[in-house]
Amino acid sequence: QVQLVESGGGLVQTGGSLRLSCAASGVIHNIDVMGWFRQAPGRQREFVASISSLGNPMYTDSAKGRFTITKDHAKNTMFLQMSNLKPNDTAVYICYANTAPPIEETYWGQGTQVTVFS
Repeated sequence: QVQLVESGGGLVQTGGSLRLSCAASGVIHNIDVMGWFRQAPGRQREFVASISSLGNPMYTDSAKGRFTITKDHAKNTMFLQMSNLKPNDTAVYICYANTAPPIEETYWGQGTQVTVFS
């Protein structure tokens, strides 16, 4: 089992920045990919960014150039630095972790609210 706890959400003005954190605990040695989805009211959950165990990042188009995903292996914590935030970024940001074979599982955090006001 993997437990994920997010933090760092909040209220920010358009153009502002926030840094989200996702701390992993439990059986973490087999985590392959970690990342973020987000869900806004009335919208489907959408992929935001991910980072592999080798440190390779991936971003959705709307996040490229504004968001940076990193991972501190020593602290088992992943970060999402978000800059130039826009009202459309308002959502609950949810951390996830995928474990590698032979036991492939996806674990989810509870989410942290990000609200961007104009």
